[in-house]
Amino acid sequence: MKINFQMMALAALVMTASACSSKSESEATTAQATTVEKPVVKLAKVSVRPVDQVAEYTATVKADVVNKIAPSTPVRIKRILVEVGDQVKKGQKLVEMDDVNSTSLKYDLDNMETEFKRIDELYKVGGVSKSNWDAMRTNLDKLRRSYANMIENTQLVSPINGIVTARNYDNGDLYGGASPVLVVEQISPVKLVVNVSENNFPKVKKGDKVTVKLDVYGDEEFTGMVDLIYPTIDAATRTFPVEVKVANANQRIRPGMFARVIMNFGTADHVVVPDMAVVKQAGSGDRYVYVYNGKDKTVSYNKVQLGRRMNTEYELLSGVDNNSQVVIAGQKALLNGMEVTVEK
Repeated sequence: MKINFQMMALAALVMTASACSSKSESEATTAQATTVEKPVVKLAKVSVRPVDQVAEYTATVKADVVNKIAPSTPVRIKRILVEVGDQVKKGQKLVEMDDVNSTSLKYDLDNMETEFKRIDELYKVGGVSKSNWDAMRTNLDKLRRSYANMIENTQLVSPINGIVTARNYDNGDLYGGASPVLVVEQISPVKLVVNVSENNFPKVKKGDKVTVKLDVYGDEEFTGMVDLIYPTIDAATRTFPVEVKVANANQRIRPGMFARVIMNFGTADHVVVPDMAVVKQAGSGDRYVYVYNGKDKTVSYNKVQLGRRMNTEYELLSGVDNNSQVVIAGQKALLNGMEVTVEK
């Protein structure tokens, strides 16, 4: 068989050319695909700046003083002189209890006062011994104290300026001791107790001013003052109680209201980033920020610790350096170390 070498050479040349052409097209396609696959991102430059160290705590408003008005022993209530909601003054009579026992005791006291005067006159002229005079004087003092205590438990008065917040009996009821006849609360001022984290313990000082907001009054702000700092830290919660007083001269704030206490612990220099830069990792509570590296045009996936949120920005306690460039758009297509194209 006669082999046509020229035809074979031509065929080989065509195959080689075709292979080279296919390889060139493949490389071009790969290069084009690589260029197209680079995610496009938008950046923002961030820096360190002073940030107010503000913390918000919730609390329930309490009366500054709560007094439970009741006699020391069971006795019938003769008349209650006030109603729930009444403003009362210190020393004002609120309740009259049955006075049968006090009337009888007053009769005994009057008789003993008269007898002591007689004994005293005799003692002055030597007609009575010193021991008899002392015994009579001691008995008289005891009876005086008993009568004073009886009167105190017959005519019940308010020990404070305040408002009547509870009435548990009616006229004619027998007071049995299960609950007080009345409750009087002092609500000018009111107090709030909040639990502050232990890292702020050195920063809280008595007399510090705080801002108080109440849900019932929306964004209206009231001024409070730190009045008492508890000296120990709760080992379970790592917090310590702080008592805040609010003057409440107009008594718009009432016990039981839900309040928010805002405390400012000064300022700290931290990096601040747009909230759009912060990414939440799926399946965890961790937060991340993509930081752009201008030298190799890649991004790094940095775990961050958030501080406070300020409108459309976050304070970062760690994770991003000063003067970094962070990604604020295009994060969905990113992976750690990926090369990116920056939107102009």
